[in-house]
Amino acid sequence: MNARALKDLVCDAVDDIRDTLLHVSHEIHAHPELAFEEHRAAALLVQTLQDSGLDVKLGAYGLETAFEVEIGDTGPCVALLAEYDALPEIGHACGHNLIATASLGAALALARQTDQLTGRVRLLGTPAEERGGGKELMARQGAFDDVEASMMIHPSGVNLATMPCIAMSEVDVTYRGQAAHASAMPERGINALDALVIAYQAIGALRQHIRGDERIHGIILKGGQAANIVPDHTAGRFYVRAANFDALAPLKQRVEACFEAGARATGAEVHISWGDADYRDIHYNEPLAMAFQRNAEHLGREFFPFDKLPNQLAGSTDMGNISYRMPSIHPMIASAPLHCTIHNPEFTKWSNSEMGDNAALDGAKALAMTVIDYLANESLRVSAREQFERGLRA
Repeated sequence: MNARALKDLVCDAVDDIRDTLLHVSHEIHAHPELAFEEHRAAALLVQTLQDSGLDVKLGAYGLETAFEVEIGDTGPCVALLAEYDALPEIGHACGHNLIATASLGAALALARQTDQLTGRVRLLGTPAEERGGGKELMARQGAFDDVEASMMIHPSGVNLATMPCIAMSEVDVTYRGQAAHASAMPERGINALDALVIAYQAIGALRQHIRGDERIHGIILKGGQAANIVPDHTAGRFYVRAANFDALAPLKQRVEACFEAGARATGAEVHISWGDADYRDIHYNEPLAMAFQRNAEHLGREFFPFDKLPNQLAGSTDMGNISYRMPSIHPMIASAPLHCTIHNPEFTKWSNSEMGDNAALDGAKALAMTVIDYLANESLRVSAREQFERGLRA
């Protein structure tokens, strides 16, 4: 069977299981779960795969809410990645319910054509993208050791061949001071909130003197217990972003100096805890990305030229870490109007809309077709690998 005929079959398969896929998407959307806590979503995805006769491992690669299922027995292996964590308060404002549904749909459609595939497909449920770096943690445990290429989609307000992406590090900072009555004996206190506020303001001043492709932003997690008690314990969380790993390291040092300044100014003790898994920028793989774009265009989607995007428009994802291990794609698929940006409540609504549903279904089809391209076309595999290796040497 030629590739075009096989692509038609997987697209038909996605249409055939449309109701199942949209049920999964809507259920995940209705019950948002934070990073590492996605028990309901993981169970639903695993059960849906098992209902189709697939053997799924839950709790894969050391993470309770990760899962793995493999389709096919021999040949090159392509990984499809599913995310399903949400954001505090605003739920699926990044549309991870659509990401999970697209990869699930692609895997189920390809599973119906196992005899026609010239390789293997591994669906990985990858928790904790919003914070924690689940993909990096799984990669360290061998999740991608025999994988040649990895693919996923991400919702957006526009169709893009890849995500504009920069590196990111997460850091938690805590201060310990001395509690005291704020009116009767303030001289006996060491104000941990003052330490955190001084650090926050120092970071605000630092922002004036960083590059245009660098970002620092954070929140106060704990500020004290009562206004008449000198706060003895405060905590904050910050994200530090830069164009790539090389630029991230010195910026982290400058931010750490701001934290130390708060401690030195107040006499509080500071504890700085950087995240275990820094996020890398995306190592763009043009051959694979263009294959995906052609398949999505076949479905009627129009893509915005990546080089026309505003320079400052960029986020971060742990898919960047995978893209430095193998050829990978992280295209954006329009699930909301152009004006609607991710990480706000309006995008949450669109992630459960008809436009969001269509994005998940088109994403499933385009991913499945791109897997077929990769497995059936040796020249694509070679060009993707050559471009990947050239980029690493650059």
